[in-house]
Amino acid sequence: MRRRALLLGPDGQLGSEIRRAHAASGGAIELIPLGRDKLDLAERGAVERVAGGLDFDVLVNCAGFTRVDDAEDEAALAFKVNAHAVEAMARVCSARRARFVHVSTDYVFGGDAGRRRPLREEDPTAPVNVYGASKAMGESLARLGCDDAVIVRTASLFGVAGAAGRGGNFVESVIRSARENGALRVVDDQAMSPTAAADVAEVVLKMLVQGCEPGLYHAVNSGASTWFEFARAILRRAGAEAAVMPCATRDHPARAVRPRYSVLDNARVSAAFGPMPAWPDALDRYLRARGHLAA
Repeated sequence: MRRRALLLGPDGQLGSEIRRAHAASGGAIELIPLGRDKLDLAERGAVERVAGGLDFDVLVNCAGFTRVDDAEDEAALAFKVNAHAVEAMARVCSARRARFVHVSTDYVFGGDAGRRRPLREEDPTAPVNVYGASKAMGESLARLGCDDAVIVRTASLFGVAGAAGRGGNFVESVIRSARENGALRVVDDQAMSPTAAADVAEVVLKMLVQGCEPGLYHAVNSGASTWFEFARAILRRAGAEAAVMPCATRDHPARAVRPRYSVLDNARVSAAFGPMPAWPDALDRYLRARGHLAA
């Protein structure tokens, strides 16, 4: 009998890519999408009532409150969705002896502003905003509530599902701004790991099919970049004629503080499932799929 996996957040950037990778794989497992219309994580008791009544072997949680700036004003909701609902998922999984795969973020880090070495799974978390704090709590509650929990941290995702709606992802925003304005300013003092949602999806699918040890995994593309460097690469590869200029974080104010350094070390996930592609390669594949890659 095929294993049954519930997928929460099936229409988001990562959830959509997991569904696409699953369809292309021939369906070694049965994937059951569970969208917000069926399970609202902000509703008290919804996880136990809905997920607790379903038959599954794995629960994959790609859902969450991800609006970083809005979380500063809606902290209670962010913690309800990113932490307390996650705890409920862990307990449901534990009760039925199911695996819990929970997607987290590089924003659980950031407190070490002077850091220059990629962060490993064992490094202590140090969030600098409400969103990061809610995700860090969710990680802890997931592992406390379920012995068979796998935490997949990712970062700076760009995927086809994020190309439309809510302003699009960073890649699309840069291309659109360049075409509309001919110039843009991008922060050059925040370093991170640009990552294709499609590559993370492949890792998650391998985890479901091949299995892995419980614990933390950093699933990001290899290499590091500032947002300015990433924007410059996007415009160059897309053949967009626009000027991109670096600026400091203080010149680009936002409600939520951003990590100055949140580059993740992907050695563990690469050892388990094969080397993660470099982010420029991932960017080229994304741009080609979107019809943006220059000849």
